[in-house]
Amino acid sequence: MRALQRANEVRLARAAVKRRLSAGTISAAEVILGPPPEIETMPVGELLMSQRRWGHVRCRRFLSALAVAENKTVGSMTQRQRGILVAMLRSSSAAPPKRC
Repeated sequence: MRALQRANEVRLARAAVKRRLSAGTISAAEVILGPPPEIETMPVGELLMSQRRWGHVRCRRFLSALAVAENKTVGSMTQRQRGILVAMLRSSSAAPPKRC
C-alpha cells in the first residue's frame, strides 16, 4: 500500500510541474537545474514536451543535437549535460520556433 501511495504522490507532483510548464510560470531550465525528487525519475523528453509548443519532433531534434536520449531521466543527467541543455533551452526560447 505504501508503494501505491508513493506512486500517486509522484504522479500528482509531475502533473503539477507539467501544468506550471505549460502555463509558463516555470521554465524547463529551472526544473532541470534543480529538480524536485519526484521529477528526477521523469524522462527528459516528457519534461520538454510539457512546454507549450513543444511536440515529439521538436523535442527529438533538440535532444539529438545534444546527443541526449529522450528517455534519459532528469536525475541521471550529468552536470555537464544539464548545463548544455539549460544553455540551449535559454537560447532557443529567445528565438522563434522554426517552421518546416
